[in-house]
This record gives sequence, structure tokens and C-alpha cells, in this order.
Amino acid sequence: MPFNMIEILTLILILYLFSTVMKLESRMKGMKNTLDQIAQKVVISESFDDPEIKKLIDEGNDIQAIKRARELFGFTLLEGKQYVETLKTEAK
Repeated sequence: MPFNMIEILTLILILYLFSTVMKLESRMKGMKNTLDQIAQKVVISESFDDPEIKKLIDEGNDIQAIKRARELFGFTLLEGKQYVETLKTEAK
């Protein structure tokens, strides 16, 4: 049963993609190991407790508190909002 050119090219493409995925997975495992080693050696001294943010929350300035949290900790908008909401529920 002869193979036509499209079937052969499809097979070659699939093998190439499989090979590429395997290489990427290997690289990701290596990066994960490197990050794990770095994480074991790094001590995070930054505290996620800022009195200015708590003051803004107490004053009802949630938006300003979110902005401040984003500036200090590099949060995304959603992370900043969740952080402020968590502080608000802890304060109650």
C-alpha cells in the first residue's frame, strides 16, 4: 500500500512536533529544578504587612489601598483587590 506525499509530510510534521514538545518539557523540568534550588537559598524578607494599607482600608479608601499594595508588592489588579479584601475580613 503506497503512501502519498501528504501522508508522509503529515507523519514528518507529527514527529517534529512530538520531538519539540519533548525538548520543551525537558527544559521546563530543568528550569523548575533551578527555581527550586534558588527558592531554598533565598529568604524573603519582605513583609506583606503595611500599616499604610491598613490605614487606607480603615478610612474606606479601598482603591488607594489596592494601588498601594500593587506598588509595594507588584500585585496584579486582581491580586491587589484580593489582598485588600483579605485584610478587610481579617480586620472585622
